[in-house]
Amino acid sequence: MSYILRRLAFFAVTLWAAMTINFFLPRMMPGNPAEAMMARVHGRINPDALRALEVAFGINTHDSLIVQYFQYLGDVARGQFGTSIYFFPTSVSYLLGQALPWTLGLVGITTVLAFILGTLVGMVAAWLRGGVTDSLLPPIFVVLSALPFFWLGLIFIWLFSDILGWLPGAEAYDMGSTISLSWSFLGQVLQHGFLPGLTLLLVSVGGWILTMRNNMITVLAEDYVRMARAKGLSPLRIMLLYAGRNAILPNLTGFAMSLGFVVSGAILIEIVFSYPGLGYYLYQAVTGEDYPLMQAIFLLITVAVLVAVLVSDALTALLDPRTRERQ
Repeated sequence: MSYILRRLAFFAVTLWAAMTINFFLPRMMPGNPAEAMMARVHGRINPDALRALEVAFGINTHDSLIVQYFQYLGDVARGQFGTSIYFFPTSVSYLLGQALPWTLGLVGITTVLAFILGTLVGMVAAWLRGGVTDSLLPPIFVVLSALPFFWLGLIFIWLFSDILGWLPGAEAYDMGSTISLSWSFLGQVLQHGFLPGLTLLLVSVGGWILTMRNNMITVLAEDYVRMARAKGLSPLRIMLLYAGRNAILPNLTGFAMSLGFVVSGAILIEIVFSYPGLGYYLYQAVTGEDYPLMQAIFLLITVAVLVAVLVSDALTALLDPRTRERQ
């Protein structure tokens, strides 16, 4: 219990620090969102319109910085992040609600599949080390993991979309379609998400294979694995419950970090495929100097990473009793 309480305290302090930095950093920068909006129209705006923009962005306040800070904390607690500059007058909360499901569906599912596939392949390769599986699969996937996301994505668009015409190479669904829960729309989503998902899977699975293989080889030399073999246990039980269960522990933190950064999306992939996820919106926010949208996405990334690490610590303590004993 004390271990969990310490991790929760760390989570709370880190989250507070991230929110505080998120509040003060834009206010330390020159200018404000209204002036950034003026720059987009090359200054062709009268003073009354500028004051109206300041009211819309909530920066016309005469309150002290401390009062603004606590108002900001209250707004964040209610999920209110202000108005977007690039997508004015759309609210940031609405944009996040629109983009987050697409990123979770594409990058989240792909990350989980890459971890599961990489863990299983690495486990089998280490168990059959020196064989055909160990000699072919890890090197192939490690080479693929060295390829840039955007380059492989462009190759897939050129081959499967432009040349063969098998799959669409842009957007999340057919233009003109209405978002619904029908099987027809689901088929469109799967077709549009196949190429970016395949790109992410091929580039990211190699690292999981290599690390799991190395961890597994180290664990197979432990005494408890030799004892399990001497007791006559089945090879599958030894591989999964004795060697695999312990070899996967070092990867859990890395997997948690990967899940946390799912929220940010694979920026390059979403840009290449014009996929309407958070990574694509983050790119638009940076290029358009959309500080409210950038603030909200950065805070969302921070919360996602902290939650993922917290879950990883809980799983590690659950799978490895030695962790609980040291705490």
